[in-house]
Amino acid sequence: MTARPVPADPPTRAEVAVAACADAWRGDGEVLAAAMAPCSVLGARLARATFSPDLLTTDGGALLTREPVPLATGGAPAAEPEAEGWLPFRDHLWLVLHGRRHVMLGASQMDGEGRTNISCIGGWERPTSQLLGVRGCPGNTVRNTVSYWVPRHSRRVFTSKVDMVSGVAAADAHELRRVVTDLAVMDFGGPGRTLRLVSVHPGCTVEQVRDATGFDLALPGGGEAAVAETRRPSAEELRLLREVLDPRGARDREVPG
Repeated sequence: MTARPVPADPPTRAEVAVAACADAWRGDGEVLAAAMAPCSVLGARLARATFSPDLLTTDGGALLTREPVPLATGGAPAAEPEAEGWLPFRDHLWLVLHGRRHVMLGASQMDGEGRTNISCIGGWERPTSQLLGVRGCPGNTVRNTVSYWVPRHSRRVFTSKVDMVSGVAAADAHELRRVVTDLAVMDFGGPGRTLRLVSVHPGCTVEQVRDATGFDLALPGGGEAAVAETRRPSAEELRLLREVLDPRGARDREVPG
């Protein structure tokens, strides 16, 4: 079999982030992979198309698809996916209740212990911004493996105190596994299950990530020198992203540059 050539263009920041999102599902086996935003959705589908073939993925609705489907972003509709099952909402909730799902959520705010807020900004009595509401965050974080995708790493998101707790802290959760941003990858391996910097994306620095974080971000045992560079996607992963899963480039619109 002839090996595919390495793509001529190096990976974009978005493509590095998608591969980092995909890595969150490594070793999960046959669970439902759920995600909410372009890069995290692509991460789940990329994982299934490569190193985690047992993952269950949907078409974005109620169909469990035989293969991970392209991300539709307007224009001509994506090809009709081949369905291998039906997942009505009641069955989806059964998976949530019984911990058979690994979901990658978003966060408008996150503190150093992993509490998140997607409900409101400002005081509860008179918030300055109304967001989504608590929605399923409490049940997700208590019952399911949860990771997070944050496309804009900043002190507005990573704050010392969230304005309302929508998702519980790592110490109280079933499993908070990974936080991927446009700058870095973090986990909850810091003291007392707090956020810890694991890797920085190519072109980013530890100082840049810490400056964009509104609390003291833990480092690995070896300190700053032990922080790795986030892996670059392989040639095959880039081919799948560019030619199959996201030919319209939604990933680069979510994370420009």
